[in-house]
Amino acid sequence: MNRKRFISSLVTAGAALSTSGSWATTAEIPDAKAHHKIPPYLQPGDTIGIVSPSGYMSLADIIPSVQLMQSWGFKVEIGDNAGKKDFIYGGTDEERAADLQQMLDNPEIKAIMCARGGYGLVRIIDRLNFRQFKKKPKWIIGFSDITALHCHINRNFGIATLHSKMCNSFPDDRAKADPMQVATIQSIRQALTGESLNYSSPACLQNRPGKAGAPLVGGNLSLITTLSGTPSDLDTDGKILFVEDTHEYLYNIDRMFWNLEQSGKLSRLAGLIIGGFQLKPDIEGEEFGHTIYDIVTEKVKEYTYPVCFDFPVGHQKNNFALKCGVHHTFEVNTEGSTLYES
Repeated sequence: MNRKRFISSLVTAGAALSTSGSWATTAEIPDAKAHHKIPPYLQPGDTIGIVSPSGYMSLADIIPSVQLMQSWGFKVEIGDNAGKKDFIYGGTDEERAADLQQMLDNPEIKAIMCARGGYGLVRIIDRLNFRQFKKKPKWIIGFSDITALHCHINRNFGIATLHSKMCNSFPDDRAKADPMQVATIQSIRQALTGESLNYSSPACLQNRPGKAGAPLVGGNLSLITTLSGTPSDLDTDGKILFVEDTHEYLYNIDRMFWNLEQSGKLSRLAGLIIGGFQLKPDIEGEEFGHTIYDIVTEKVKEYTYPVCFDFPVGHQKNNFALKCGVHHTFEVNTEGSTLYES
């Protein structure tokens, strides 16, 4: 089958999707206002590339995201490797690395959206050449396993990236999408076109009040701890760190937070944001006995920066786009928490 003809037929077969909807001690960390380079924001007619550097996703399942991004006024180029499958991966290591490399090097591609997470980026991250990307930065979009890219780029190149939902979260039928799904997908468009993002979360008894201004970094807790000690190790000093995770036992979460503490990632933070944690239930008779709130509170008790829980980011429906590397103001008080670009 002619692959490009197949893609074209899928795009034109469905109805185009519409895009209605919209969406206390102060500490300014020294030098935190600088120095991440922000890729150019997108203009109508710019091209977004789609790749599958981690898990497998079929071409047919990618199409709803293509239709919606086209309705935003962007062109979309699907990578040559999209739709390929090698067991759990979106193609072999060689295929996935080559496809992502082509998108990194192509000057016509202004942003790269990853089709889905899963697993696989740590297998290819050292094969990638970021020489052209450094000369002409572009937005890298995704979360979960894509945290490996966010961490690597943040650590080595100081270039902002976009932590957000991916192709596998776009609605098949925009008319049937609920308001939260619409808002989170819209936040991707807003971020890519340069709108300043402003989020809030409800008050939580375990929150710690305060206010900080610093670059925002973070992502999936499992990936951040996996990368510890590698060339992709996330630098958290003077940063607002956000973390989330899914399908982990509480004892694993505790172990990963000990990794953050013992590797020094918690000691010089400007602030800590705890997003969604979709946990595996304890095994009967082997209950861990502590909550996510207990785990975090224990690890940060020696520090004074603001901390909030239940922020709308993670493997959940209310997973909003966050600009990693961009300076934000983070405030926690008795009314809740706010995070906004500054």
